[in-house]
Amino acid sequence: MIELKPEQPDDRWEVEALYDLCFAPGREALSSYRLRDGVAPVSGLSLVARDEQGILAGAIRFWPVHVGAADALLLGPVAVHPTHQGEGLGGSLIRDSLARAVESGWKRVMLVGDAPYYSRFGFEKLAGAVMPPPTNPERVLGLALSEGAWDDIRGDVTRWHRNCA
Repeated sequence: MIELKPEQPDDRWEVEALYDLCFAPGREALSSYRLRDGVAPVSGLSLVARDEQGILAGAIRFWPVHVGAADALLLGPVAVHPTHQGEGLGGSLIRDSLARAVESGWKRVMLVGDAPYYSRFGFEKLAGAVMPPPTNPERVLGLALSEGAWDDIRGDVTRWHRNCA
């Protein structure tokens, strides 16, 4: 049995170790990480998945960003420990956290990822959001959490600043 619960400060290093295991070296050099510098993950939406023994099986994080003048969530990274891959845990993390985002009043979410995987959750190519280079624009995907939330949203994706909220 896997339990999903909000990430706590004490989970940080264990989650980082999971990301190091699951992603290529140099992951922090990606442009999406520049948007995360100095910004805390969104509390209550960033989740950990633990098995019966309390061992970390997966994690997902969300970060607030701006797209032009609008606020959005940046999903990622999401990772599942190799011993739990293929069990649907990644999908559970994504679905549960997106439901929590809706409950928290967020209107839109974006990510940089593979459309064939994320389309099953409703993500589509997001033409109006311009990620910092060298991001491939074909991999910039968005999901409206409320009707029309991405309509007319255009501009650069920039790091969150509290005074802009």
